[in-house]
Amino acid sequence: MPEYAREYLLTHGTNYSYNDLLTIAKGQLHLEDEITNDVKRMKLPKGWEDQMVFIDTDMYVMKVWCEFVFQKCHHFILDQIVERRYDFYLLCNIDLPWTHDPLREYPDKEPREQLFRMYEDILINQQTPWVEISGGYEQRLHKAISSVSAILFPGKQDPS
Repeated sequence: MPEYAREYLLTHGTNYSYNDLLTIAKGQLHLEDEITNDVKRMKLPKGWEDQMVFIDTDMYVMKVWCEFVFQKCHHFILDQIVERRYDFYLLCNIDLPWTHDPLREYPDKEPREQLFRMYEDILINQQTPWVEISGGYEQRLHKAISSVSAILFPGKQDPS
């Protein structure tokens, strides 16, 4: 699923405000709902009745972004965290080398570590299962596939 923040920043620039983050959060939720509804309308093969949507950004990300940059968070975002439910999280470690992207902030190790710890703390203190993804690209891919497979097919052996 595309990330609304990327589209927003590409259109409006990277000099964003606290209120822009609320706009981005609402746009992200709209996009999430739109794609989820599209998937629900699809005719899926037998055994795939429970639709699956992978989401790159949710309201936890928006919460961390608001708090890291502006030291506060919109109540709307906090309310959505309570209302929305997800099945599983993949938390990517920061152990890969930094890759430049004109929209990506904080190339230095210290803020990246701080952000990672903020995300980790959130996941530790909520009820949804999650797994940390680390290592090289192939290791990450294998762990992500294995972890998602374990959620989709509990009790079955890893297909890879």
